Amino acid sequence: MTMPPCRSPFSPSPASPPSTPSAPTRSFARSPTGRCSSSARNAARSRTDVGSLGITVDHDFSERPEADVVLVPGGEGNRALLSDEETLNWLRHADGGTRWTTSVCTGSLVLGAAGLLTGRKATGHWLYLEPLREYGADPVGGRYVEDGKYMTAAGVSAGIDMALHLVGKEVGPEFAQAIQLAIEYDPQPPFDAGSPEKAPASVVELVRAYESASARG
Repeated sequence: MTMPPCRSPFSPSPASPPSTPSAPTRSFARSPTGRCSSSARNAARSRTDVGSLGITVDHDFSERPEADVVLVPGGEGNRALLSDEETLNWLRHADGGTRWTTSVCTGSLVLGAAGLLTGRKATGHWLYLEPLREYGADPVGGRYVEDGKYMTAAGVSAGIDMALHLVGKEVGPEFAQAIQLAIEYDPQPPFDAGSPEKAPASVVELVRAYESASARG
């Protein structure tokens, strides 16, 4: 079995595109016949939400090329998408032809806003799990969650876990392990603070304060 093409929708101009898709798409692209491209309202160069990475958008929303896997990224740049009907309609249309519709981080909020997670279990960034309930989803948390053809991942690094899981299902565990080795994904973080359950309370509050300030602009 070959890995199907994937597509990732970014924020519409002038909002900046989110920065979470690079890790999972690298895993997808390394699979047999895997081909990844990006779509946005306007096909042009843009920068991620933190401004550190330039991205060339391959297709605008009017082109609607087919894709078996759609990945919706997260990040501060995707908040405007929650009420952007052009983006949500593109996503609903794309979802109609996918084998897998996926998200990373707060990308699950966009899936929810498009009405694709109603009655489904999902995860996302730990700070934004509860808002998933507003879209009829069941925010169970975890690194990644599979419910039907929908697969959602928690914060940025969890996107790699999800991508390897998906490649394992589509191509087989041996090839997924080969990709894991090729990208040398063997996390050994210097601190055990990768979840709010593990991090010191002061660190959790620091992240909450930062996110709150970012939301206020």
